Amino acid sequence: MSTADVIVIGGGIAGVSAAARIADHARVVVLETEAQPGYHATGRSAAIFIRNYGNATLRALNAASAPFLEDPGEMAEGSLLSPRGEMLIAQDDELDALEEYAAGATGLERLTAAQAVELVPILRPEKIAAAAIERDAQDIDVDRLLQAFARRLKALGGEIVTGAEVQEILYESTAWRVETQAGTWTAPVLINAAGAWADKVAALAGVPPLGLQPMRRSAALLPAPEGYEIAHWPLFASASERWYAKPDAGKLLVSPADEDPVEPHDAWADDMVLAEGLYRYEQAVTVPVTRMEHSWAGLRTFAPDRTPVVGFDPMAEGFFWLAGQGGYGVQTAPAMADLAAALCLRQTPDLPPETVAALAPVRFRTL
Repeated sequence: MSTADVIVIGGGIAGVSAAARIADHARVVVLETEAQPGYHATGRSAAIFIRNYGNATLRALNAASAPFLEDPGEMAEGSLLSPRGEMLIAQDDELDALEEYAAGATGLERLTAAQAVELVPILRPEKIAAAAIERDAQDIDVDRLLQAFARRLKALGGEIVTGAEVQEILYESTAWRVETQAGTWTAPVLINAAGAWADKVAALAGVPPLGLQPMRRSAALLPAPEGYEIAHWPLFASASERWYAKPDAGKLLVSPADEDPVEPHDAWADDMVLAEGLYRYEQAVTVPVTRMEHSWAGLRTFAPDRTPVVGFDPMAEGFFWLAGQGGYGVQTAPAMADLAAALCLRQTPDLPPETVAALAPVRFRTL
């Protein structure tokens, strides 16, 4: 049996980044079921940083994460971001969705249909009732981000244990005991960063679940439209999230933007869902989809109010939630890691009190 100050269950970007921040002041071990960190949602991210993505709490996290992503200092060489842009296009029945997105947004520029087609020449102008672009949206180098935090964690004496599927969790006296296939660890603080499995981990620990719901998000990689140079196209999407497309290493990534409730599992794309989404995408462009080179899916896990959950559970001593990141986990990881570290180390968070309160799990508890 090994001891630590903090056990983190889950080796995605949330768990690894939080562990790296906590390791400055405490002994931390990360327990990951898979053979490598970042296997599930982190490794299947759309890898885009959009400042205006999400509700007010998420936008506050986006803003707080931006400085680190732009300049990670000694943790990584150069920025973790690169230019991309995000353009939303609306048909007549999507105008309200575009206006809702624009409410409270910063740096959003309205476009005519002609201007939208100038940026992405395969779009059908007659299908565009309105458009807007956030030019400051940027690609995220997700692997470099994850590895930067992993290196930091290990340099500070922390540990990432893979192949460590959790089998039993017990609270004994003043510490949590976690038994896994790779060994047993004890610590007074247990961070539940298990992504789609976070409610199941809580149940295993005897902690009431929060109602976290994994949602499948599918994607396909298509050949670049023949005759077009797509490298500098922005991510372009339906304003009501019926589909989105993004240049990716010389190919075009297209997603139906599905959110189908599923049980936690190693996700794969549903052929029918993918076909329906590609059809919706085809209606907006002049180039038909003739073949698909690869497809996959990931799970985006949402709390009932679609806001992440970060904080100690008032019903279980030392049990800390870092879950429900939805589709925002990678781009908000730096800010949520700092918050998790501050709360676990009993320090004052840098985030505004109203943001901290909006993330706290107590909002789901009737005490």
